[in-house]
Amino acid sequence: MTTRQNPAGSFWRDNSLTLVFGGAFLVVLACQAVAGRAEFNEQLTVAGLQQVTFPQYLTSSDFAVDVTENWQSEFLQFFLYIFGTVWLLQRGSPESKKLHKAGPESEAEQRMGEHARADSPRWAGAGGWRQTLYSRSLGTVMAVLFLLSWLAQSIAGTAAYNAEQLRDLSEPVSWAAYLVSADFWSRTLQNWQSELLAVAAMAILSVYLRQRGSPESKPVGAAHTTTGIEG
Repeated sequence: MTTRQNPAGSFWRDNSLTLVFGGAFLVVLACQAVAGRAEFNEQLTVAGLQQVTFPQYLTSSDFAVDVTENWQSEFLQFFLYIFGTVWLLQRGSPESKKLHKAGPESEAEQRMGEHARADSPRWAGAGGWRQTLYSRSLGTVMAVLFLLSWLAQSIAGTAAYNAEQLRDLSEPVSWAAYLVSADFWSRTLQNWQSELLAVAAMAILSVYLRQRGSPESKPVGAAHTTTGIEG
């Protein structure tokens, strides 16, 4: 008797990491919208202005800039981490490659070109520009998402900043002027520093600390100096 390879419900199990975190993202985003509207309406009340409805807040520049400034820093974190870990190492960390593998590695190690296997992605063995593009596709997409969300933050931030300027009876500024303003860089840098700290902390703490069963940790009994293995 043959064993079923895809039992009922396996889709949820096989994709649980994406589904759980994707669902949690939507819940937290909704909570942020509720809390953000309440805070925004408090500011409007203090200024003697009419409060906004929930749909109005969801389409406001104030909500957009709060969301996009966090998105761009997250995509920046992954972009830097993906490209940085090609060359940068941390002895003893599962977040690092093995110490002798710094660099892009050989085609044989990466299963590219003539070394591609039957189950390898088609473009891995295609050669030419397709192989070059695909071999850097993850970092490239993260870079594009970072730039797009950063652009969105700058546009929404300009609108939100100008709305505040008008409430204070001050002159609005251009997009170019906002890009060099303290408000834009304060929003940006407070997120960047936290993301960089998180990556550095994860890299070094995983050398000495363990989490049983997690691929982000080494096996519990692995030596502190063991590099590039997962539990």
